[in-house]
Amino acid sequence: MATFDPAFDKMIRNEGGFKLTHIEGDRGGQTYAGIARNAHPDWPGWRYVDANDLTQVELTQSVRDFYRREFWNRIGGDAITHQTIAETLFDFAVNAGSGTAAKLAQIVVGVVPDGGIGPKTLAALNGCEPELFALKYALAKVSRYAEICNRDRTQSKFLLGWINRTLKELT
Repeated sequence: MATFDPAFDKMIRNEGGFKLTHIEGDRGGQTYAGIARNAHPDWPGWRYVDANDLTQVELTQSVRDFYRREFWNRIGGDAITHQTIAETLFDFAVNAGSGTAAKLAQIVVGVVPDGGIGPKTLAALNGCEPELFALKYALAKVSRYAEICNRDRTQSKFLLGWINRTLKELT
């Protein structure tokens, strides 16, 4: 079965590590370790960030707990057999939301896309050859990113970063 820790370690590097950022045009607004204040204003870690106390062990644990609860558990990470599949699904869930990540995975594995990872989706994911899934999923993600930029040109400045993040998973 897949495990959270290596998936978290890869994802947090993709999110830029444990640092505070605010990128112009990013709909999430201010972020710490990839956690967007606009989307998650009640995250307990903001009290450390707001106090400029970024070295707290509690803050690091709050980040890990957040990603496990909000993304890993929602994609059923512990029930996915192949680490490669769990990692790519988890990373995309963090980037695009767990429902979007699940729907795209369901399309790739030929399951009715409802945005939830249930028994049928898990069986299909666990029956996949991991490298083939990762390749097909990467193509589906790039297509989705292009759709986002075609709908909203202001998001085009993020396209290269999204594509690089996707391609990095394949190496």
